[in-house]
Amino acid sequence: MIPELGNFALMLALGLALLQSALPLIGAANQNPTWMALGRPLSAGLFVFLLLGFGCLAYAFLHDDFSVAYVARNSNTALPVYYKFAAVWGAHEGSLLLWVLILASWGYAVSLFSQRLPLDIVARVLAVMGLITAGFLVFLLFTSNPFERLLLNTPREGTDLNPLLQDFGLTVHPPFLYMGYVGFSVAFAFAIAALLTGKLDAAWARWTRPWTNAAWAFLTIGIMLGSWWSYYELGWGGWWFWDPVENVSFMPWLVGTALIHSLAVTEKRGVFKSWTVLLALAAFSLSLLGAFIVRSGVITSVHAFAVDPERGMVLLALLLLIIGSSLLLYALRAPVVRGTATYGANSREVFLLLNNLLLVVSMATILLGTLFPLIHEAIYGEANRVSVGPPYFNAVFVPLMAILAFLLGASTFARWKKTSFAHLRQNLSLVLLASVALGVAVPLAVTGGVNPPIMLALALALWIVFGIAKDLWDKTAHRSPRLPALLGLGRSYFGMQLAHLGVAVLICGVCFTSHYSIEQDVRMSPGDELDVSGFTFRFDGVEEVPGPNYTAVRGTISVSRGGEPYMTMHPEKRTYHARGDVQTEADIDVGFFRDLFTALGDPRGDEAWVVRIHFKPFVFWIWFGALLMAGGGVLAVLDKRYRHRSIPATHPQTAAGAGAVGTAGVIQS
Repeated sequence: MIPELGNFALMLALGLALLQSALPLIGAANQNPTWMALGRPLSAGLFVFLLLGFGCLAYAFLHDDFSVAYVARNSNTALPVYYKFAAVWGAHEGSLLLWVLILASWGYAVSLFSQRLPLDIVARVLAVMGLITAGFLVFLLFTSNPFERLLLNTPREGTDLNPLLQDFGLTVHPPFLYMGYVGFSVAFAFAIAALLTGKLDAAWARWTRPWTNAAWAFLTIGIMLGSWWSYYELGWGGWWFWDPVENVSFMPWLVGTALIHSLAVTEKRGVFKSWTVLLALAAFSLSLLGAFIVRSGVITSVHAFAVDPERGMVLLALLLLIIGSSLLLYALRAPVVRGTATYGANSREVFLLLNNLLLVVSMATILLGTLFPLIHEAIYGEANRVSVGPPYFNAVFVPLMAILAFLLGASTFARWKKTSFAHLRQNLSLVLLASVALGVAVPLAVTGGVNPPIMLALALALWIVFGIAKDLWDKTAHRSPRLPALLGLGRSYFGMQLAHLGVAVLICGVCFTSHYSIEQDVRMSPGDELDVSGFTFRFDGVEEVPGPNYTAVRGTISVSRGGEPYMTMHPEKRTYHARGDVQTEADIDVGFFRDLFTALGDPRGDEAWVVRIHFKPFVFWIWFGALLMAGGGVLAVLDKRYRHRSIPATHPQTAAGAGAVGTAGVIQS
């Protein structure tokens, strides 16, 4: 009965989504405030019924209802309760339901936090989001229904959740990632609304910025959690290997980063309007492309959902419909929203434009590398498969990011409209000299050798950090007392600087880990020792230990430093009962400046095992930098100016009047 209730809730949600996509839009076209106002209650109802459907599916998992085919394929009675709940989104159907639920939650959030926006804009935004939700609900109900029953052939036991996903990372990684992916739908909907009305001004940019920052912050955390999961769960000790699924989450992040900066220019100076709209369309379109690549079966990846090509074709049709119609509207309406303001060749606008171009070109190189094997196979057949791996991505991506890091540090001191070279030279000369000098001297003093990539990376990181410090100093130099002046700079400013600081930390983490890691895969018998970077690892043997739904071979590795005991590590090799799959579980001693990583390989007879021992310097900085970046996005969202009244609480009589009042209100605030 509960699965039927969940299925019925999804059907009702589809009906509400269709109404939400039509009635507010018709009301906006006819200047009918009553119909426009329907968008808010419809979005609330849509969210409630999707939440009910999701809750029914979770109930089926928690109560081992194997009459539901999706539950039977992805759970069993021995699965721990917390993994039963996480298994709700552990495969295609459930994860798609989570996707649609999060999409509805973003729409509901817009309805709640847009009380001071023009009603016609809210109506159009909610209508667009309702239309997207309706499309995905049709796909969910008719091709990927998670409530499909096995009533005539109900198994007594389920197949079990994929052992790779029986991990805390599954609990937190997909929800954060989807919050970011789907969150760009709000910027997409605002862009469509702007194209429909022909009004794109400072008010529009201010309305769109907090939603874009929030989605970008969620996506940053989601990607960070995925990298962290790969590092400790897959047992290989790496944090990124340019997997196609990693790429499809990274591409909208790059475009979203460009969108954040472009929105700032549009709000401050009224330029890049058409470009900003295009970036808003592209960010969500790339999220949809990622959904297709992961769910269509066109790629093989540990992250992908293996589904049949027929469903992939339906998803492709939905993808083409959404992206194609939005680009057609852009082609027809972009000239209407084009900006007319001017700026000099060395202004902050140009720095941010170069920032945008580098990010978009970086995205394009990743898109090419991801899709090229698929295109090649389609042309030349499966017998002539090719692969594009890390050498290509590193060769094209790293230089672009180095240029971007340099521009990031320099753009802090550029002024709007026009900046003199004397001003830039005065502010940047000392910063450049200090960053280059320390970037070269520190690695030389610590390692005693010349390592150009490390020196360049450290110099770029210090270039960003010193630029932030000087900008903070300059902004409070003539104010006393200094601390209140510092706090008065605003959350949006501190969010920007915190995110840029995160980039510097990330650069150090990536480069130091890549160049200074020590990785040893050795055959060890009980009593054998291995010295790695001042630590002595002694293999003491293995023992068999039971788990809730697996049996593990647990290794014992004693670690000493300077002859003194330091710690004991217990990597495992788990065999899961239901599937018989074998999974490596690394044991990691996490430190701020280094990680000690141990994992068991294969047995080699006579109680000997292949043991993987890694010394990973500064690897934590990779995820710490990402957290700082996400924190910067959150701070920007919390800036008080986004909570200022931007329009009187009365209903607008016409779309044109609403746009004029909204712009005036924002400028006055």
